[in-house]
Amino acid sequence: MEDCRIVALFLARAEEAIAALNEKYGRLIRRIALNILKCDADAEEIAADTALAVWDTVPPHEPDPLSPYVCRIARNLALDRYRYNNAARRQSGGDVLLSEIGDIVSDTAGAEDESMAALVAAAVSDFLRTRSAEERRLFVRRYWYGDAVEEIAHDLGITANSASVKLHRMRTRLRRFSRKGESRYETGIFYEGDQRDR
Repeated sequence: MEDCRIVALFLARAEEAIAALNEKYGRLIRRIALNILKCDADAEEIAADTALAVWDTVPPHEPDPLSPYVCRIARNLALDRYRYNNAARRQSGGDVLLSEIGDIVSDTAGAEDESMAALVAAAVSDFLRTRSAEERRLFVRRYWYGDAVEEIAHDLGITANSASVKLHRMRTRLRRFSRKGESRYETGIFYEGDQRDR
């Protein structure tokens, strides 16, 4: 079913909207949640919670395109669950992703200020526009979808070591990009370390 039809069902408050959303995006939602949470039961719960969150937010929102809207909700819910599950203990999985990029991108997932989150997202998008298509795929698959480095490397036809090195270089460049204010957005959103390089 086309996204516009699914959104129309949500706007009409039709019960089949949730079934249509699950049919089209259920696997993608579960994959995002599973990559972060490493637990099938939690991923299933996130899928259900995502459908409910879309039901609650459409209307007033009319997302176009629908896919990034749904993925963002699923990812944020999975990260919230991850933080809840690991409040008293540290594990691998989501910790690795958050530690890799956490010193560059400030923690906006729990922030209520959507305008700040939008600025961060737009600035990261500005940075990614300066990178090659392969680098963009690598970055998005690792830090948006939470895919394992080995899986991404295999799909891109490169070694896992090469993928890790490229990701490290991209994080370094993103840090430099944010420090120098190369984004059209305010600097200081990403990195709150040494100010001398600005």
